[in-house]
Amino acid sequence: MAKAQKAGVGHDAGKVKRPHARGGETWRRLRKNNIAFISLFILIALAVFALLADVIAPYPYSEQDPASFLQTPSAAHIFGTDQYGRDIFSRVLYGARISLSVGFIAVGVALVSGGLLGAIAGFYGGRVDNVIMRCMDILLSIPSVLLALAIVAAFGTSVINLMFATGISTVPSYARLVRSSILSIKDQEFVEAARAVGTSDAVIITKHILPNCLAPILVQATFGVATAILTVAGLSFVGLGLQPPIPEWGSMLSDARIYIRDYAYMMVPPAVAIALTVFCLNALGDGLRDALDPKLRD
Repeated sequence: MAKAQKAGVGHDAGKVKRPHARGGETWRRLRKNNIAFISLFILIALAVFALLADVIAPYPYSEQDPASFLQTPSAAHIFGTDQYGRDIFSRVLYGARISLSVGFIAVGVALVSGGLLGAIAGFYGGRVDNVIMRCMDILLSIPSVLLALAIVAAFGTSVINLMFATGISTVPSYARLVRSSILSIKDQEFVEAARAVGTSDAVIITKHILPNCLAPILVQATFGVATAILTVAGLSFVGLGLQPPIPEWGSMLSDARIYIRDYAYMMVPPAVAIALTVFCLNALGDGLRDALDPKLRD
């Protein structure tokens, strides 16, 4: 009996002392950050609205009604209508789908391309590192918006080209981040042990090094989505983004600026949508940075 009780106590003690999984600990610490947690909730809600735009939107985004043009917000059109009689609320919902998808896919392109180049440069070093990073320095010397403008002007203003242009302009940032993370990890004992047992370089990079670099990469990607959304909105605002009648927040602002004196309500929904989305992404990035920081773990 005493042995059983002792074994039971030891078993329970082992359970109590077992550390939380890293993901669970990060989630627990993120929930303590009220601003970051509310921002995450808003972003999820915005993504759901964007996905369900076909169901939620009261009107098709391109449906024109000349009898209802430039109507102020009302029960029929809660955000009002634009100069073509199109419902602004419906266009904002569909615009969320465009802006979020372009932002996330552009960051995915930059993360995969820049992460791969940074991983190769940091792991092998020497001449390979010099060649890759000097190419990244050349790209960094060109302002990202100007580089995106040049790519869009050269290849056209389709959704694919916008994603490509926005992603390529931020590749150097991810390459440098991954490279610096790998330089601080590649000489640690677990990497040396993997080399000692004959593990290939590709497996060492993908299974041993990159997973330990995820924290800074995830935080940078969160900020990167906000930057990508602003870049796409800026390109559309100057006429190099998606062309009408496709709804995009930047192009909606560009169309509404002509009527700002008499119909200022047209600018409010897309402007608030851009500001709210970017603010929530930045707040979430700050929260993730704090939650993933091992120095702040309790």
